[in-house]
Amino acid sequence: MTIQGDMVERLRPLVEACQDREQGAVRFRPATWRPWLEPHGATRVLSAGTPAPGFPAGDRHLTRGDLATLRDRADDRPDGLRDLFTATMIWGSGTSNGRGPRHTAAALSDPRLPRTLRATRDAVRAGELRQAYERFAVRGVGRSFFTKWFAAADDRDAASPRALILDDRVLRSLNRLGWSSATAAGSRRRSLRYVTYVHSMHAWAEPLSLDASRLEWIMFELNGQVGTGTGSPIA
Repeated sequence: MTIQGDMVERLRPLVEACQDREQGAVRFRPATWRPWLEPHGATRVLSAGTPAPGFPAGDRHLTRGDLATLRDRADDRPDGLRDLFTATMIWGSGTSNGRGPRHTAAALSDPRLPRTLRATRDAVRAGELRQAYERFAVRGVGRSFFTKWFAAADDRDAASPRALILDDRVLRSLNRLGWSSATAAGSRRRSLRYVTYVHSMHAWAEPLSLDASRLEWIMFELNGQVGTGTGSPIA
């Protein structure tokens, strides 16, 4: 069996076990984010999503669909791209990442942000994921979050190898299944390893009859609990 085929068979029971699970909305607290966003005039996104019933007054839910709506509204406007980026940071942080508001404020204060968002959005949509990875350099934003930005900004057809999120939870699951981006890419360059990850996920998803973003979420959801191996993510 090929390396790819072997990985597909390792993934298959995990996909089947998660077939009844769905990615839920992320809850966030506008009151927590407002003082960090107000100095940058970025509070408009705090009305995105829908109210979160049963939680403290003012809490809201944000979904990937809500990010897609913001993406479609952004066009080429700098404030539209900034809104999408800010909402993506909120979605990625939820209520569990206490550093999210501070890191988002750091990014919003970085003069490189507007041109970085436009340049990386354009690179992602052109399929130049390695270039996008190498060009993203903004205070407060590491790989786990700027790949969320790539995924949110990518509006290409599902048939294209669309950008995917790569964070420690996803890596932990893949590592415990015996896969390493460095080994697969034959390189220590993180940009090349990210591209290899994206193309590998799309290649595995096709015979499993699901979208690569669904497979990405399953790896995130399992967070290494795949029944194989131990240890921290090795990228």
